[in-house]
Amino acid sequence: MATYKRKTHRGAAKRFKKTASGKFKRSQAMKRHILTHKSAGRLRSLGAPSYVAKADEAVVREMLPYA
Repeated sequence: MATYKRKTHRGAAKRFKKTASGKFKRSQAMKRHILTHKSAGRLRSLGAPSYVAKADEAVVREMLPYA
């Protein structure tokens, strides 16, 4: 008996991208609004690429079965 077809979690698909090494790239929080009181260095570091933690990778992989 064939298993059912998994659907992609559309919210997760918009937030995570899979890299060539198999990790999941994500964007940093705190960079959307109220940016005036945050320092330029802090904003630069928030723009740097960040990755999903090892403990959470299984959850993201389950939400993105075809990624």
